[in-house]
Amino acid sequence: MPTILILGGTGLTGRALTNHLLAQTNADILIAGRNFEKAQSFAMELRNSRARPVQVDATKYEDFRHALKGVTLCLVAAPTTHAAKTVIRSCLEARVDYLDIQYSSKKLASLLSAKDQIQQAGLCFVTEAGYHPGLPAAMVRFAASKMDLIESALTAGYLNLTGIPYTDAVDELMESFIDYQAQVFKNGAWTRKNKWEMRSFDFGKEIGRRTCYSMFFEELRALPQMYPSLKETGFYISGSNWITDTIVTPLVMMGLKIAPRRGLRPLGRLTWWAMQQSKPPYLVALQVEAKGLRNGMPIRFRARIEHPDGYELTAIPVVAYLLQYLDGSTRKVGLHMMGHVAEPLRLFEDMQRMGAKLTIEA
Repeated sequence: MPTILILGGTGLTGRALTNHLLAQTNADILIAGRNFEKAQSFAMELRNSRARPVQVDATKYEDFRHALKGVTLCLVAAPTTHAAKTVIRSCLEARVDYLDIQYSSKKLASLLSAKDQIQQAGLCFVTEAGYHPGLPAAMVRFAASKMDLIESALTAGYLNLTGIPYTDAVDELMESFIDYQAQVFKNGAWTRKNKWEMRSFDFGKEIGRRTCYSMFFEELRALPQMYPSLKETGFYISGSNWITDTIVTPLVMMGLKIAPRRGLRPLGRLTWWAMQQSKPPYLVALQVEAKGLRNGMPIRFRARIEHPDGYELTAIPVVAYLLQYLDGSTRKVGLHMMGHVAEPLRLFEDMQRMGAKLTIEA
């Protein structure tokens, strides 16, 4: 029976991951965190013998490596990108597979530097998993599976939450804005890293049409090589509200350039406050709009996945992928991105079964 250690198992995403893994798999779950009492309390709430608390400090190599004894997969759901090298090294030494839901250029660089070691150890490391990054590339591949030839595939995200507490995970998200990239693949080539693109996307009746701004994820880079017929692709994120879009976001971008460390927490709190001023609908959604050919005829394809809880829409695709990993169908040796390695048709079917709403227009 597999054993999955969830680093950050008591966080909001960690709790959602634990609940879905217990419901969807037969794996033993180790709820790992620095605060043992908190992990123990959550394990007691679950009342499931397959869930056990463990005290783990990801910054301490020997302690963390010891915690990995007997573990099949280390699932990193904690804001620990500052300890990425320790976590990666520990998994390599303990011969444990790895998956993270973190969005961090530093973490990605650490993984890429260990790519040969991962391959030589015969391990499966999966990174950039979750809502975004994670789903954009999977949605493009989902659209491509419906066509004989795909020419354009644009993905767009809508993120509107309320009543969510500020956590360390928001600090980590803010760090990503320090190295913010905005390029898209257009007319067969990538635009400049700092060149913004704006597009309007229709998110359906409940959300409506929204202005969205380009945002680059590393998982998108390989798509033109995967699909040589693809001439246009990219990811766009919807604005939250006029306060965030016109005042707070430009201020944050400027502030992070001037004081990237000292300004991180105060600017993060300002951004979080501004996002809470948004009006309904409170939803998290991601969609793809694609064009191509099928049977020699032009075809348009649109698909949208959504959930009212952003933490759920982060956890659900991860667990949907792990169902494929656990049955061996997508456990591939080496370093991979979830959006590249997951089988997309099954991924979205399982996500729908687990509570995400899938809408398809073709």
